[in-house]
Amino acid sequence: MSTSPLLQRKWVVYVLILLITLIWGYGWVLMKEALRYMGPFSFSALRFGVGSVILFMIMFFMKMKRPPKEQLGHIVIVGLLQTAVVYLLVMYALHFVEAGKSSVLLYSMPIWSSFFAVKLLKEKITITKMVGLGLGVVGLIMIIGWDIFVGQDFSALFGEILIIIAAASWGLANVYYQLKVKGVSKIQVTAYQMGFGTLGITAAAIGMEWGEPIQFNVTSIYYILFTGALASAFCFTLWFIVLSMIDIVTATISTLLVPVFGLLFSAVLLGEKITAGVILGSCLILAGIFIAQLPMKKMEQTKSKSLTL
Repeated sequence: MSTSPLLQRKWVVYVLILLITLIWGYGWVLMKEALRYMGPFSFSALRFGVGSVILFMIMFFMKMKRPPKEQLGHIVIVGLLQTAVVYLLVMYALHFVEAGKSSVLLYSMPIWSSFFAVKLLKEKITITKMVGLGLGVVGLIMIIGWDIFVGQDFSALFGEILIIIAAASWGLANVYYQLKVKGVSKIQVTAYQMGFGTLGITAAAIGMEWGEPIQFNVTSIYYILFTGALASAFCFTLWFIVLSMIDIVTATISTLLVPVFGLLFSAVLLGEKITAGVILGSCLILAGIFIAQLPMKKMEQTKSKSLTL
């Protein structure tokens, strides 16, 4: 089936990316605050459980069948890499690392996606994308600050390393999806990868947090529903759509907006400090995103995959 005419418009890509990054940026605040009410693995299991149920309900009402058997194994791998590994590591690391800085570290993901894309997909990185990615990386380093290398206590450094590993896992998931998952609708991919990922997270929660108290109240339920329904089910579906509309390097560079929003929301809502280095780094990230988008003419990078929902 051919791509929808609306989805062929370049401005639609930008709107989708902006919406995804705003929700994910705000989600970092909720993820950090949720640790006041339950363990990190329990929250992740509940969050992605909600997201999975919503997506499977949508599939049921749309009378969508399960993906082909030959694709299920690939979707399991995507789910483990993108949902289970990433959010088990990130949520545990949030015990030691500020929400804003955590979002910055995870969104070193474009570096790993670009590396895996070149190695596995044989994608070419144009000069403008190299400059854009370079500016984004420099911006990330300025935001993180040199305290990642000196003056850190072990727990904070350990948490930051976990998040960097999570970033690499997400980058590999993006490339593996492009390479292996074919002929499956975006809702199916998102539902099944999230479902399989949730099983892995639930197993970790049972093994590591069994018997620990979980506080259910208006606030904690809001955290679960927002991150489950919007940041998980809704945004991951949009993310797979974006990956099918443009090349993986451009898409992942664009997500560098998430740590910018994450830092802003964390400063306003959690009182985390925004230094001069954070401001300058954010400007470099925005400049890198703009430059990386310059080659997008007539959606030349549009993928041939179906965008049926």
